[in-house]
Amino acid sequence: MFPFSSRNKMSDAPEVNPAPAKHTEPHPLDALTGGAFSAATSGERASRIREWLQTQPSAEQLQEVFKELSGRDKGAARAVRERLDEIRRAKGQEAIAAEWAEKAQGLLAAAKLNIADALAWQRDAAKAGAPLSREPLASLKVQLAERMKVIEDLQHRVQVQREAAVLLAQRIEVLSTKPWRDAQAALEALRTDVGRWQQQAQELTDDPSWASVEARFPPLLDASRTQLLVVWDAFQPAVAQAVAASEDPAAALPPVPVWADELRVARGQPSEAAAAAAAQPAVRPPARSKVDPEVRDKAVQSVRDALGKLERETAEGHGKASAGAAAALRSVLKTHGKHIDAALEQQVHTALVAAGELEGWQRWSADQVREDLVARAEGLLQRPEGQALGGRKMQETLRQLREQWKQADQGGPANHALWKKFDEACNAAHKVVEAWLEKVRADAAEHKAQRVALLDEVKAWTAAQATAGQPDWKAVNRALHQFGDRWRDGGHVSEKVFAELQPQWKEAMAAAAAPLETAQKDSLARRHALIDEATALGAAPTLRVDAVKALQQRWQAEAQSVPLDRKHEQKLWDAFRKPIDEAFNRKSADRDKMAGEISARDRVVLEASKALEEANASGDAQKIRGAMVALEAALRGQALANEAAASAAQNRPAAASDNVTSAPAEGAAASEGEGADTDQAPPPAAAPKPTPRPVVAVRGDDRPGMKKDAPALPGRPARPGDRKDGRGPRDASGPGRGGDARGDRFGDRGDRFGDRSEARGPRLGDSAFRAQREALEHAQLTLRKLAAQAHGEALTQLIAAWQKRDAAQLPSVQELGVQASVRSAWTQAVSAAPQGDASEALLRLEMAAEVPTPAEQLQARRALQLQLLTRRNDPTPVQTWGQDVARVLASATDETSARRLQNALKTLLRK
Repeated sequence: MFPFSSRNKMSDAPEVNPAPAKHTEPHPLDALTGGAFSAATSGERASRIREWLQTQPSAEQLQEVFKELSGRDKGAARAVRERLDEIRRAKGQEAIAAEWAEKAQGLLAAAKLNIADALAWQRDAAKAGAPLSREPLASLKVQLAERMKVIEDLQHRVQVQREAAVLLAQRIEVLSTKPWRDAQAALEALRTDVGRWQQQAQELTDDPSWASVEARFPPLLDASRTQLLVVWDAFQPAVAQAVAASEDPAAALPPVPVWADELRVARGQPSEAAAAAAAQPAVRPPARSKVDPEVRDKAVQSVRDALGKLERETAEGHGKASAGAAAALRSVLKTHGKHIDAALEQQVHTALVAAGELEGWQRWSADQVREDLVARAEGLLQRPEGQALGGRKMQETLRQLREQWKQADQGGPANHALWKKFDEACNAAHKVVEAWLEKVRADAAEHKAQRVALLDEVKAWTAAQATAGQPDWKAVNRALHQFGDRWRDGGHVSEKVFAELQPQWKEAMAAAAAPLETAQKDSLARRHALIDEATALGAAPTLRVDAVKALQQRWQAEAQSVPLDRKHEQKLWDAFRKPIDEAFNRKSADRDKMAGEISARDRVVLEASKALEEANASGDAQKIRGAMVALEAALRGQALANEAAASAAQNRPAAASDNVTSAPAEGAAASEGEGADTDQAPPPAAAPKPTPRPVVAVRGDDRPGMKKDAPALPGRPARPGDRKDGRGPRDASGPGRGGDARGDRFGDRGDRFGDRSEARGPRLGDSAFRAQREALEHAQLTLRKLAAQAHGEALTQLIAAWQKRDAAQLPSVQELGVQASVRSAWTQAVSAAPQGDASEALLRLEMAAEVPTPAEQLQARRALQLQLLTRRNDPTPVQTWGQDVARVLASATDETSARRLQNALKTLLRK
């Protein structure tokens, strides 16, 4: 045996008090971050970091905090890192924004803004990731858009001014062909219009954005101005000269031929044409004067017809047609030119000149179009890999290119060199179309063969179904759908082949589906009969559930035997279900109406439940407990009434009965019906038993280690014959026998069940039962919350009383949940002056509460645990925690000790 001297020496050794905990120095960044580095938990640290980030710290502070915090708590440092990343992105976007803002300002500051450059700036800035929706790029973008809008408006106004100048010139030319008095009347209006046009043109050129207009628009405006001014400058002197000539016969005539002839006629002089004809009668050849008027009229009509055709083709811009019309006009002019007058000849020459200009422009334009078509045709076979055109797309493209070439040939003379290149490129690309067409023909032949084979298969299947017995209509319907799917997926064939095969397919499918359609028609009639039966069954005053089930089974059997169209079948099923559902709904409504009637007891329980809910809302524990007692009393109200009735029945004198000693069979029957027929059975002759519960005999057990006074568990034996006395299970009945009959043996159990059924009373309604259950659950939850709240408040008051050394602030015994002696010891400790060291007591409290100990006290806790292991007879910390709390309260208070005491008491006061 080992000596006990070692244990005694260890127990006599002086206790070494651990050194007090060192006060940790606060982190230098705690003041900056609001105490994030000294937070006790990671969640608190993250919360303080988020609050600090709301103060918008600088990037240097963020970097310093992230550097210190990333090694301690990566979760809390994540928010700081995200803010740093956001600042970096913002700086990068600011740099990009500054760069593109400088470019935009340069565009706006330039004297000439190119619209293409402005559009390119917006496109490139978006590609570079510049924040166009934020300032200053947003305002610069708007300024560029407004500037481009102004430039486009100027260009549009130039075109409008050009058209207006043409119209003014045409008005002046028309007036030169009318009497000079009409021109004189319109002179002021024309002067106003011409002046307004010049003013508007000057406004265009004076606009600050005129320099940014495209280079083709200023020459157009200048040419229009020059043309209009030339016509106007010639028109005004001519009108003035005509007015002067009309007033003074000696004045010179105006240069306008129409006005000059009119003035000559007014003066009584012949016109210029008549004077020329009278002055030169001998110059004309004798034959010309003898031309037949019909020949001259015919010649003039021929020339006018050719001239009109040329003018129409020239106006419509048909270069090739205008060239032919010009050639025809020249031919007519050679034949009939000697029979026309000078005015018509002048018109002919003007039309020929215009047709020549149009022909030259159309030739150049048509060549441009042809070159583009040649490039497109050559590019059909030079597309990137993976983007080659298919056969059909290639065919459509070639057709469009050739149509466009024909249109180009109609607008100008042919170009054989470009046509040769275009035709070679189209022929090379058409090889793809030829290969595709060969494949299409092969596929069409294969698809036709497949469809013909499918037709033969459907016909053979129809013949096999005709010779078979009772068919499976579901399988037949499935096969028909499969045939239809295979026909639809049979591939493409030509329209001619499809028109040939489609009638054959419809005929074959109609023959195949004829038996199924007949069966569906018969099934439809049977289902309508079932619907009528369901309607009659639903309209009956009493709903027969067995008939409904049988009818539904018949419907299901019919639906499973013969399939119908899904939509049609669903409509029939809805019509079948409707009357039955309505009958069941009526039955449910009647049941709900009966269940909705609230009894008097349900009303009492509902009122008590409502009162309990109001007490829960008030938050007063006393009211809640009182309301719970009232609810329980309401639930037991019927039981109390039953108990009063039972006690009154027991106090009545009982009559004697001589029928107790009847036959064993009769006694057993009487004992079995005792619970239900107590009023009908005759009362016994003997006095009633003094105790309500009968004495049950038990068997002793003399085995070692068994308690002899333990009663045997009630229950039936394993087999009816396993009895020592050799009697059957029913032989115990009768007087003078050990069990006092089977009814006496289980009489306690029968009484127990009878009591419980009586105590329960009638069943509660659903609403009353749910209301009282929810009210009780809410009350228990509210009491637990109030208890937890009271526990926390009591603990806070205890710590405050210790810190202030004021025994009057200690909570009461009920609030603390401890014995009065323990609270008295705590009161004395708080009232006395601080003394002693509480380090060991705090360790014992932490051991009793099984809470963690600060890191600097772990060594001392292990040493104390080793000492307690050697003191086997000493009480454990769990048994002496009240005295340990008193020792702590008697010592001086500090923040660390208060926190440790509070953590330990949170657990100990709940035990």
